[in-house]
Amino acid sequence: MLRLVLPKGSLEQLTFELFEAADLPVVRESERSYRGTIDDPRVSSVRIIRPQEIPRYVEDGHFDLGISGQDLVAEAEADVVEIATLPYAKATPRPVRIVLAVAADSGIASPDDLPPELRVSTEYVTLAERYFERRGIPANIVRSYGSNEAKVPDIVDAIVHNAETDDTLARNNLLVIDTLMESWTVLIANRKAMEDDAKRTAVEELHLLLDGAIRARGRVLVKLNVAQHELAGVLAVLPSMKAPTVSELAGGGYFAVEAVVDKSEINTLIPDLKAKGASDIIELPLSKIVP
Repeated sequence: MLRLVLPKGSLEQLTFELFEAADLPVVRESERSYRGTIDDPRVSSVRIIRPQEIPRYVEDGHFDLGISGQDLVAEAEADVVEIATLPYAKATPRPVRIVLAVAADSGIASPDDLPPELRVSTEYVTLAERYFERRGIPANIVRSYGSNEAKVPDIVDAIVHNAETDDTLARNNLLVIDTLMESWTVLIANRKAMEDDAKRTAVEELHLLLDGAIRARGRVLVKLNVAQHELAGVLAVLPSMKAPTVSELAGGGYFAVEAVVDKSEINTLIPDLKAKGASDIIELPLSKIVP
């Protein structure tokens, strides 16, 4: 039913892992193949292309649903429906920033210090033009095809660049002086597709599965048994999404307790639970959490 397009390149493997976790594995003949399939009646075809092109192709109706970046949607000025943010990225689970950077030893500390006839290299020509026009700064913007960091200060005065962290910029003696926007990975849809009841339902259902897989990341299910007189102490240290599930065991006097907790806390939580009287503690992985 849905023609799906996924990003090729740096987000490719992470995207495929997300779909695998959502029980929507993408099958390809080889890693170099640009076509794939998902064994799900809601997905009729899968194409893998560069994320820079995805917003425009989704807008034009070549695909019903796709994954790209908010920065790339803005750069393409694509008229698409943003279904949801998908908080996963190349280096960190934080948004990418589109930043303005200059040489660290240039003496420029803010956009107000930029020289006249500014030379700027960027892959974000549209975003950069809007930014400098808004600030009233004349700028000669040159489209870049990569290696922006190597061009300052000999070729250009500044770059507009995407950065998850500032490490690469700092290693190249560059200083961030402003942020144009923050950008998450997003699930986007064609507007006409969303006007079709069947396709809209399919999109919403796929989003539910992907969101459930993301919510389950970094969380585990903890199950334990505890005597009635020690139950209050265990519940006092046990975190949960809303409240732990508590069930009385056959024969009385003992309770089974379970809760979803952050995996980052589990190695300190288990000894605390044991000290409060918990026994038979089990840690289980989670596939999806659907609120």
